[in-house]
Amino acid sequence: MSDTPKKQAFVLRVLQEKCPKCGEGHVFVQNSSFFSLPVMNDHCEKCAYRFDREPGYFLGAMYLSYGFAVLQGIITFFLALFLFPDLPTFWSIFLVLIVILIFGRKNYKLSRVLYIHIFPW
Repeated sequence: MSDTPKKQAFVLRVLQEKCPKCGEGHVFVQNSSFFSLPVMNDHCEKCAYRFDREPGYFLGAMYLSYGFAVLQGIITFFLALFLFPDLPTFWSIFLVLIVILIFGRKNYKLSRVLYIHIFPW
């Protein structure tokens, strides 16, 4: 038997920001404003799984978010370098910063959800 369906389910749950226990409830409040920080639910609305553990639990998620931002920055820099070879360095750096800012909110949410899934309680 292959682990492929389990891996696909894991990736889908993380990308859809679903509960690590039941896979149905949302980790973040769905109607939050785009311009505010995302707000986590205290527990899953389907299975009552508690998302908020103890103070400092999500410090590890910051490392994941940092890794996502660095990866996006490197990819953006090399894409700019190969697609626009005459682009000045200032504009390449500016482009990298814009991409990191655009994906910052998604990185925040994705890193927390991934951290909950990697270290379930």
